[in-house]
Amino acid sequence: MDSLKLYEYAWLIPALPLLSSMIVGIGLISFNQATNKLRKVNSVFIISILGVCLTMAIALFWSQWQGHEPYTKMIEWASAGDFSLSMGYTIDHLSSLMLVIVTTVALLVMIYTDGYMAHDAGYVRFYAYLSIFSASMLGLVISPNLVQVYIFWELVGVCSYLLIGFWYDRKPAADACQKAFVTNRVGDFGLLLGMLGLYWATGTFDFIPMGDRLHELVFSGQVAGWLAALFAILVFLGPVAKSAQFPLHVWLPDAMEGPTPISALIHAATMVAAGVFLIARMYPVFEPIPEVMTVISWTGCFTAFLGATIAVTQNDIKKGLAYSTISQLGYMVMAMGIGAYSAGLFHLMTHAYFKAMLFLCSGSVIHGMEEVVGHEPVLAQDMRLMGNLRKYMPITSTCFLIGTLAICGIPPFAGFWSKDEILGLAFEANPILWLVGWLTAGLTAFYMFRMYFMTFEGSFRGKDHKIQEQLLQTAGITVSGHGHHGEKPHESPLTMTFPLMALAVPSVLIGLLGMPWNNRFEEFIASPNEEVLEVAHHFDLNEFLIMGGNSVGIALIGITIASLCYLQGKIDYRAIAEKIQPLYELSLNKWYFDDIYDRVFVQGCRRIARGIMEVDYKVVDGAVNLTGLATIISAEGLKYFENGRVQFYALIVFAAVLGFAIAFTVIS
Repeated sequence: MDSLKLYEYAWLIPALPLLSSMIVGIGLISFNQATNKLRKVNSVFIISILGVCLTMAIALFWSQWQGHEPYTKMIEWASAGDFSLSMGYTIDHLSSLMLVIVTTVALLVMIYTDGYMAHDAGYVRFYAYLSIFSASMLGLVISPNLVQVYIFWELVGVCSYLLIGFWYDRKPAADACQKAFVTNRVGDFGLLLGMLGLYWATGTFDFIPMGDRLHELVFSGQVAGWLAALFAILVFLGPVAKSAQFPLHVWLPDAMEGPTPISALIHAATMVAAGVFLIARMYPVFEPIPEVMTVISWTGCFTAFLGATIAVTQNDIKKGLAYSTISQLGYMVMAMGIGAYSAGLFHLMTHAYFKAMLFLCSGSVIHGMEEVVGHEPVLAQDMRLMGNLRKYMPITSTCFLIGTLAICGIPPFAGFWSKDEILGLAFEANPILWLVGWLTAGLTAFYMFRMYFMTFEGSFRGKDHKIQEQLLQTAGITVSGHGHHGEKPHESPLTMTFPLMALAVPSVLIGLLGMPWNNRFEEFIASPNEEVLEVAHHFDLNEFLIMGGNSVGIALIGITIASLCYLQGKIDYRAIAEKIQPLYELSLNKWYFDDIYDRVFVQGCRRIARGIMEVDYKVVDGAVNLTGLATIISAEGLKYFENGRVQFYALIVFAAVLGFAIAFTVIS
């Protein structure tokens, strides 16, 4: 297939997974039992389709890497008078990179799903959901304008709702998918308002013309600067919700109630990265407005710190990784806010691979633990019941260690190059941002190695009945018949370990694309703003050694403290927790955000609803009932006048005429 043909058929990349999910979905609706029996046929079909998409995505990426011009194809979708709206797709450096990230992670997650969901009754339905999610995300990244982004943005949100609540018969999963949906609606409403406001000001939904026109209008005084900033911040609310930034971060940890493959695909690698991707696409609008960039950078900075401080005390392996994801997304958003466009996207790419691997490793651990403690998530996911799993699960433990070293920023692993670049640029932009990011890097190293040591080192605690009973009682679950206590954890099947090993490769090597003395990634992914492009391409060895040394140094301090606490037992972390009880409680209770939101929004809305119901009951219903009562009384009275006698009717007519005559006489 020649280069141009490849670009002409690029629309098939999102269309094929959509088609495969539609075929399987129709099968489930029309021939449920037969479709569910053909488990392997359905999974192989969906995986093969995504394999084709991956091949096309790599070909497009390679073509862009070799210097092919960006390609955009548009068709008129709707028009009325002066208004015209076009839809289509665009393949440029950013979209080709995102296509490769989404298709590689999605394909490996689908292969992994075969092992993880092997005994689940909803196996085929899960694959159909995975496929429609992949289609939505792929459609999002090739969208050429804000309207099309919004359409796929909402589709991605629906898929997230379906997948978090996949086990809808479990109350925590049902609650979590509602929480995710409602929280994202808040951000999406802001995005919609901002989008419409920008269209009102600029008359276009296309990213670069929108930014250029807005800048001209503000410069000429036709649009107030504060109004342009307001529209931009409203648009930023969309990424705040989708990328789980403060204050709309509360949904992501609860989303761990979904099956682990979803935690890896949606909540680590792709969907949450959509927020950072949209900030990148909206850069022509955001970048010329300093106030907006400041809001973005500080939101990201605070979120990075917030996520890390909460992750320090989490005992659920998936929730610990979820707060870690919030923290790392904070780094990306902070990078975008300080103008470090390519650094933020570089961290998006490296994080997608190593965090997807860490989540899949946690799924492998849970899969192994279920053999010992049963399928109750409270037990299977709690690190206090793990320990020494390296002995039983060597592949999983090695991959988890690689991912941990990558996220801690230890060279030469991928996370070092991307995180160090962000911290270096943060120092130039604002030393306070750098300081918070630097301290967060130390916390990251501490909590990640805390997770590694609690899970894979020490002695195995899975058969400790006291801890099991305590955990079940805390969760309010009746203690009876949990676990198969004769069993030992074991390594997961090849369908689960192969994706781990495959993701380990980019987790180690992909960072080498962004080595500061030969930053090929930055040359490829350049900001749409020309001026930013010219500032790059200088490398100071001393600066690199100082900044890199600082970030590695704080990471090594974090690792050492985690080792002394959780591996060697030389520091009694319980005693420290008692001494700083308020801070420990603050972290353990997630800074009380859930409690505050419950009190203010959930209970507050219920009180308002009850008040409205009272008004409805007493005023509206009262008015309706009064009308009915008046009608009944008047009808009851009038029925005595309806007796069928002509003389009586004549008497009434005479009385009425006489009454009118008297009234007329009095008035005149």
